[in-house]
Amino acid sequence: MESDFPLRKIIHVDMDAFYASVEQMDAPELKGKAIAVGGSEKRGVVSAASYEARKFGVKSAMSGIQAKRNCPELIFVKPRFERYREISQQIRKIFFDYTDLVEPLSLDEAYLDVTVNKKGNPSASLIAEDIRARILKEVGLTASAGISINKFIAKVASDYNKPNGQKTVNPEDVLTFLEELDIRKFYGVGKVTAEKMYQLGIYTGKDLKSKSIEYLESHFGKSGQYYYHVVRGVHNSEVKPNRIRKSLAAERTFSENLSSELFMLEKLELIAKEVSKRLKKSKVAGKTITLKIKYSDFTLQTRSKTLHYFISDADLIMDTVKTLLIQEELTNSVRLLGISISNLNTEKPNKPSDSKHVSVQLKFKF
Repeated sequence: MESDFPLRKIIHVDMDAFYASVEQMDAPELKGKAIAVGGSEKRGVVSAASYEARKFGVKSAMSGIQAKRNCPELIFVKPRFERYREISQQIRKIFFDYTDLVEPLSLDEAYLDVTVNKKGNPSASLIAEDIRARILKEVGLTASAGISINKFIAKVASDYNKPNGQKTVNPEDVLTFLEELDIRKFYGVGKVTAEKMYQLGIYTGKDLKSKSIEYLESHFGKSGQYYYHVVRGVHNSEVKPNRIRKSLAAERTFSENLSSELFMLEKLELIAKEVSKRLKKSKVAGKTITLKIKYSDFTLQTRSKTLHYFISDADLIMDTVKTLLIQEELTNSVRLLGISISNLNTEKPNKPSDSKHVSVQLKFKF
C-alpha cells in the first residue's frame, strides 16, 4: 500500500569529531594524537574527543580527570568556539549550493532536503558524496552522511559508516533496516530508556514493532507514540530552514569548588547577565527559568520555575534564580552553575501529527 504523505530525499550531514578535527587541522603537530577539547587533567569536562582518544574510551561530557585516567597520553586543548563557528559557516555555504532547505542542528550537523535541488540531480546519494568531497577539498575536514526518506532514518544512517563515510537507506529497505536496528541506535532513545526497553525484552526494532501503541504509551508516556511510528518508517517532520530556538543558556565551571551561597549568587549574577545579553541579541524572551547545579561529586541537579510572563532582563532572571537556589539545601560543594531560559516567545503550538500513515511508497529512486 502506498502512503499519502510525500516522500522526501533527506540528507543528514554530520562532521567527524568536529571540534577535535578543527584543532588537528589548525595544529598539524596534533594530527594522529589523542586530544580532548575542553577540560583538563585536574578539572572540567571534555567537550569533544578525537578518534584517537575515543579508542581509549574518552568521550564528551566525561570529566577531564577520568579522561586522563583512560588515556595517559591525552592532550587537552582549549575550545575556540569562534573558530568552530567560522568553519561551520563555510560548510553551510556549501550546503546552500545544493538546496535552500537546510536545517542546522548544531555547528557540526544539519539536515538537507534535496528532493528538489539546485543541481537538478535526482540522486540524493550522489549529492551527499559531492558535498562530502567539497567539504574535504574546500575546508579540509571529513564528514559522514545518512540518506533516506525522512529525517529520523537519515540521522540514524549517518552514524553507520563513521568516520568519512555514508549510508543510504532506500525506501524498499526502510522497514528491514529499522527492524534489524539495535534499539540503542534509535535517535531519541537515551541510555535510561534503552535500559528500560531491555527490561521489557525490547532489544531491536523488530521487538519494538511487535508492541502495540497502547503498550508503548503505558510504559513510555507520550514518547510511546513516537516510538510506535518511527519504527514503521513514519516521521513526517519537514526540514525547517528557520529552525526555532527552544531555549537559551549559559553556564560556568569553576577552578575552585564553591561552598557558599553568597559566592554562588555572585557567579550567577554574571551568568544571568550573559543569558540576558544572548536573549536580547536574539530578540527573544522566555517564561521558564532553570538553574543547573553540578556538585563536586559530579551529581547534577536542576530546578525550574515557570512565570506567567516573558522576561529577558538580567535582574528579573536573578529574582527567580535566587528563589531556586535557596528552595532546598545544597548537598555538596559546587563545581558548575548554569542558567537556561525556555518556553520562549518564538515557539508555536505543535500541530497534531498525522499518524494514520504507516506504509512506505516503493517507487522512489535514491
